[in-house]
Amino acid sequence: MMKGLAWAMALLALPACVSAQKMPPLPPPTAPASAPAAAPGASAKITLDEAIRLALQHNHALQAARTTILQNQAQEITANLRPNPTLSWDSQFFPLFNPNQFTVNYLENQAQFDVGIGYLFERGKKRQHRLQAARDQTAVTTSQVDDNQRNLIFNTSQQFIAVLLAESALQLAQQDVDSFRQTVDISESRFKAGDMSEGDLLKIKLQLLQFQSDLATAKLARQQALAALRQFLGFESVPDEFDVQGDLDYQPVHGTIEDLQLLAARSRPDLRAAQQNVTAARSQEALMRANGKKDLGVTFDYTHTAGINSGAFFFNIDLPIFDRNQGEIARTRYAIIQAEQQAVETAQQVHTDVTDAYLAVHSNDEIIQLYRGGYVDQAKQSLDITEYSYKRGAASLLDFLDAERTYRANQLAYRQALASYMTALEQLRQAVGTRNLP
Repeated sequence: MMKGLAWAMALLALPACVSAQKMPPLPPPTAPASAPAAAPGASAKITLDEAIRLALQHNHALQAARTTILQNQAQEITANLRPNPTLSWDSQFFPLFNPNQFTVNYLENQAQFDVGIGYLFERGKKRQHRLQAARDQTAVTTSQVDDNQRNLIFNTSQQFIAVLLAESALQLAQQDVDSFRQTVDISESRFKAGDMSEGDLLKIKLQLLQFQSDLATAKLARQQALAALRQFLGFESVPDEFDVQGDLDYQPVHGTIEDLQLLAARSRPDLRAAQQNVTAARSQEALMRANGKKDLGVTFDYTHTAGINSGAFFFNIDLPIFDRNQGEIARTRYAIIQAEQQAVETAQQVHTDVTDAYLAVHSNDEIIQLYRGGYVDQAKQSLDITEYSYKRGAASLLDFLDAERTYRANQLAYRQALASYMTALEQLRQAVGTRNLP
């Protein structure tokens, strides 16, 4: 079973004794609609589509992840900046220890003044390579955030289904209590008429207590499921007393596994991020090679000395005798190999994810078809027959309670099967990378 439904599956292990009242057929899902805006403290019902929309808009973990894209875009600005020019100046031959010589004529004919401006010319197209490397990293980050979004959609959908399962179990538990109260009333009448022993009557009343305890447990499970769902949606996005709108439902999958794997290869953002990471690694290698090129520093100085104005050019460049950035170039080569291997591994993981999810859907589909093939109706018919016989004294109390137990186990298992199928379907959508399956 899916991990996200672990707590909900525990709910299905409640003691097996239920009501004789027939559960109405599970209705088809309602059409997706946007949840109406609700004032704080008011109740609101949201559909699965609305829950996903709210999660994408308000989930704080996703919002935090999205800022990494903006951070990378800011790094693109930094990468595209040119070096700043440098301004230098100096004054020489001031008669600081002979202040009486400090005259305008001395400054004009004896002192020296220099003003220079210099600029570092980057060689090897360093700025272009820096910018390209930054843009490639932004592309990787964007795909990674898209993958966070893909996982959030699955987690939200999975928890939404867990709420549906909890509410369905709660409805069944409430039906059990209401129906069994009628059984208690009938049993009390039979006891007063002498048709039932006091021991059997006590067994019936104790069974009602168990149903009431199951009802309280189901209410708690529902509240916990809603709280977990609200965590994904963002607490401020829904009112305190919100609820979900939808039903446990069966929707067949028609696409073949080959179609789904091809769709996943085009749609999975983590695979796209792995492929883009190879490009980013190659950009880093190109940048390291460019950094191995030594830059040229050029300075022009204006000089005034002894009444003469003159200019001078200065040039400087490192001689690449020892440091040619060999280490970083070698490191980025290995980084390319690493990125390529990770891309292959991710592609294989995508293939495995789609295969596992596809098999899980079809396995759960077979279970659904077993229940729909007659087991649900047969359990109800068995209960109806036993209840009719028990009320007329033709069946024992143990037979009646055993029929109740079988009916409850069947109904809970059917709900569990529907929830498991819906979760498997959401897992398939996650594995493919899109909610639009063929």
